[in-house]
Amino acid sequence: MSSTPELDQTLRDRILARPEDIIEDRDIMGALIAANDKAMGSNIVDLRGVAMERLEARLDRLEDAHRTVIAAAYENVAGTNLIHRATLRLLEEETFDGFLRALGSDVAKTLDVDFIKLVVETVRHEEEDPNIRRLGEVLKIVKPGFVADYIEGPRSSAERRVVLRHLSQAPERLYGSQAAAMRSEACLRLDFGSERLPGLLVLGSIDDDQFSPSQGTELLGFFGGMIERSMRRFLT
Repeated sequence: MSSTPELDQTLRDRILARPEDIIEDRDIMGALIAANDKAMGSNIVDLRGVAMERLEARLDRLEDAHRTVIAAAYENVAGTNLIHRATLRLLEEETFDGFLRALGSDVAKTLDVDFIKLVVETVRHEEEDPNIRRLGEVLKIVKPGFVADYIEGPRSSAERRVVLRHLSQAPERLYGSQAAAMRSEACLRLDFGSERLPGLLVLGSIDDDQFSPSQGTELLGFFGGMIERSMRRFLT
């Protein structure tokens, strides 16, 4: 007869009554498999055990991937809701100055950005125009070529609609006194029509991770499309 102590009868009865509880507990099953391997000795290869370990490793990877996909989906839904709220807020405005005020206040808060600037190119030097200054700090009038130079640089021929990037030193020509604090930005190129010069919407953040080249740009592209269509209405 075996000299191994008998299992407690109560515990034994519970295991026999509900064996699925043991099977579904990964820690217990792992301990049982390890005990079985130890009992077989080191000169025996348990192929079933090896296969089980590989399956467990694959299951862990699948679970990690599943959690990552779910987290990304929730983040995308949250981002979509923010863009929709900002869009609806701007569509409420019927005047250009009201549009700019909403952009610099409610929309900036909704999108959780620390800086927002609407850049418009013009052949006329209107920065000193009192009517322009009256519209506030959100609007910036620049000379032709500024948008392409700011987004891509003078040597690039690409015309990306949305550019996300980190900032080691934000340019004072756009950010002014806030330049030193900015760490990332989103640049949305705006098309005001075939006979008009382009524009640019810049969103800046003190958070280095808020805007990154690895992030998707579909939502910001949609938001930029709404901005440029609204501007066409105001520019008529």
